[in-house]
Amino acid sequence: MSSRLLYNIRQLVNTRIESHPLRGGELAELPVIDDAWLHLENDCIAAFGPMTALPADLGLLRGTHAALDVSGCLVLPAWVDSHTHLVFAGSREAEFVDKIKGLSYAEINAKGGGILNSARLLADTPEDVLFAAAWQRLQELARLGTGAIEIKSGYGLTVEGELKMLRVIRRLKERSRLCIKASFLGAHTYPVAYRDNHQGYIDLIIEEMLPAIAADGLADYIDVFCEQGFFSPAETEQIVRAGQQAGLAAKIHANQLHCSGGVETGVRLGALSVDHLESMDAGAIAALAASDTIGTLLPTAAFFLRMPFQPARTLIDAGCRIALASDYNPGSSPSGNMNLVVAMACTGMRMLPEEAINAATINGAYALSLGDRLGSITPGKWANLIITRPVPSLAYLPYAFGTNLIDRVLIRGEFMDDPYRPVPAAQFAQPS
Repeated sequence: MSSRLLYNIRQLVNTRIESHPLRGGELAELPVIDDAWLHLENDCIAAFGPMTALPADLGLLRGTHAALDVSGCLVLPAWVDSHTHLVFAGSREAEFVDKIKGLSYAEINAKGGGILNSARLLADTPEDVLFAAAWQRLQELARLGTGAIEIKSGYGLTVEGELKMLRVIRRLKERSRLCIKASFLGAHTYPVAYRDNHQGYIDLIIEEMLPAIAADGLADYIDVFCEQGFFSPAETEQIVRAGQQAGLAAKIHANQLHCSGGVETGVRLGALSVDHLESMDAGAIAALAASDTIGTLLPTAAFFLRMPFQPARTLIDAGCRIALASDYNPGSSPSGNMNLVVAMACTGMRMLPEEAINAATINGAYALSLGDRLGSITPGKWANLIITRPVPSLAYLPYAFGTNLIDRVLIRGEFMDDPYRPVPAAQFAQPS
């Protein structure tokens, strides 16, 4: 059994003996231990406490290779990014310029840009090339403190294209130490050939894509873009129910551009999360607050599209469960930097630093059904940790948004100085 001690920790952040998804005012409660120690055994958190109560046997580790003095630094759970589109074939900076010139997201999509543009690029890109690009992005995100991530398909829009994306995600799962979850988002938009035949494409999803995905165990979740001009609430429900019958839990793109009914549909279907929520009315807020569904906010997407930020304060005050994620994708959020997400949640959505950190760690973990394994400093959970550089306070993390304040990252108890070398799948098996 390997043993590791971190000691003289300025602040050990998000320490919980037990954990549960945080709702409303609970998000502001972030337990912290000043001048702390943290003991790891193998890949898990074993124990923690103040330096004044460091057990004598652990104290013997100081000065050995099994101990690290992190004086002046914070230690907190690694970020859990519960909504990304990490696998894609190319960038879309030309559309970025179109947006600056005044075209809307929907207008760009209507003229064949947006998701359809990414689908064309992906169709022409070999699987190995997709994997190499996605692997590089995953490296960059882990260096920025992300320890678990969800990755969606949705740029295939054909049977082969969607399966190709999901195979790439499976290869990432097999090679990476990070915990990775896969979402099938074939219902991202309607391909050109089905623009006037919605039911035909839905039948393709249900009758051909889902059986192939289920047969090979390629996805954990079913996702649908429930939005005006994309998939209606009724179409969303049809697809989600088919996915649930195939063993996939639901995560829904909801209320990004309009009050689309996506939130209410997701809640009614028992979705694990409803994501985006830029456009919320009283009914959607009430439905979310009365449910166990997590509302995942993506502030960098709102920022990049120059849309109003999600109403985080209203949602928290209403008693909703809130998570934060990056929405990393080439069209509307070309960044997976969760440190920036946390900072933007504070500056743009008026979330307290404590609320934002909880939303990006423990609630993000529950938005991936990983709350029993990740997201807090809790005995028995995996040791996915961020060690910061020396900083004056917790609030300094979102305050100094332009500075990389992360010194080192641990994933399942191992330092990620060379974090992306292949690791046998049997050693770091992905959770089901």
